[in-house]
Formats: sequence, C-alpha cells, structure tokens
Amino acid sequence: MSDWFTLLLLIIATCAVIFVIVQLRHRRATVHDQAADPSETPDVIEYMTMMVGVVYAIVLGLAIAGVWEERGAAEEWVRQEAQALHELGERAQAFPAASQEGVRESVQAYVGYTVDEEWPYMIDNEGLSEEGDLLFAAVRQSVAALEPFTAPESYAYEGMHHQLATASEARTSRGMSAESTLPGVVWLGLITGAVVVVGMLFALQIRRTGRELLLAGLFSALIVFLLYLIWHFDAPFARGLSDSTEAFRTLFPQVLPDE
Repeated sequence: MSDWFTLLLLIIATCAVIFVIVQLRHRRATVHDQAADPSETPDVIEYMTMMVGVVYAIVLGLAIAGVWEERGAAEEWVRQEAQALHELGERAQAFPAASQEGVRESVQAYVGYTVDEEWPYMIDNEGLSEEGDLLFAAVRQSVAALEPFTAPESYAYEGMHHQLATASEARTSRGMSAESTLPGVVWLGLITGAVVVVGMLFALQIRRTGRELLLAGLFSALIVFLLYLIWHFDAPFARGLSDSTEAFRTLFPQVLPDE
C-alpha cells in the first residue's frame, strides 16, 4: 500500500467520523436543548476556538518548516559526501598509477557498500554501520599512504586531505539526519492539538447543512494532510527524498549502474 493511498484512506476516514458524530449529536438533541441552537453559542467559545486554531496553525507551520529544512540539509550532506569522494579519485591522478589504484579501489569499495548495504541499515536503525566506518577508515589510510614528491603531487595531496575532511563531516551529518527530526513529545503535541482543534468544531454546534458539513470535512482533511506531510518529511532518507542515493549514482556510474 502506497503512502498516498494511505493518506487518502485517512482523509476519508476522518471525514466519515466527522459526519457520523454530527449525525449522532443531532439525533440526541431535543427541541428544548439550548445547545442545539447554533445562535446560542457563547462568545467565549468562539474566541477560544479562534485562539486555539491560530496557535495550532503556528505550531504546524513551525513543524513543517523544521522537517523541510532537515530534508534539504540531508540531501545536501549526501551531495557533499559523494562530491568529496569523487574529488579524491580525480585528484589522485596526480600520483603514479599504483597509488591512484589504491585510492580508487578504497573509494569504490566504500561507495558500493554505502549505497547497497549501509543505506538500508541507516534507514532501519537510524544510524551508521560499523562496517561503513571501517571502509571509510580504509579510504583515509589509502590517502595517508600517499607520498608526494613533486609540486603537483603536493598540491593534490593537500586537496585530498581537505576533501577527506569534507566527506567525513558529511558522513557524520548524514548519520545524524537519519534520525527522526521531531521528538516524540512534539508528535504528542501535534496529534493532541489536532484532536482539540477538530473537536472545537462541535463546540460551535455545526448543523447538518451541506455547507457546514463540507467545511468541517475539508478542515479535518487539511489537518490530516498537514500531519501526513510532517510525518513524510520527518524521515528524509526513508520517505522524504525520492532517490536519496542519486548523488552517488550520478558520480559513480561505474560502481552503481542505473537500475
């Protein structure tokens, strides 16, 4: 079942619940029940409903901005890591063929493992694997083993250490981005707030007119969609990015052929 189909089912279920609750309220209401008259809704309830809606809208906006920013950061860390590793192989051309081969083999071994093995591990465990750390250490050792003798080699060697530091930072940040952006307490607040905001609709005593039911359904569907959007981008590598390994596949086609 796709995520979008799940979202559609949630929206339909939410609208159905709103409709059923409205119908039940009106069946239980009596002619003498003052609450059944929408014109008798106290002003304080309308004011509270407005304030709760505004506060919750601000919280939703901050949550969406946070997960979207983290999604962009995760994508950028992957791009930087792949680019830095690609530059290692390119700068290694300044050294003799034997030295070049050692660097390229270690980089290709790391890239192949990262995309094929570590990526699923990172998504499931929200962290980096020990095997990936060992392979990256092997890349570091292959660069450290180089011995520059000429000026071009010295220049390339210095640049390779800079790219290695960039790749190391990007790898560490990628592992941190694999974790959920929003803590559990924030999710508790978002879900509780959604229940309160939707529940406030009934404090306004909506009737069974088509217009009011349509507005109540659209409002509830919007809340569900926004919560789904936050959940979708809360895990950039699992759901937020359409192809989170695209940068590696683009720069290392010989290691990662197109599927």
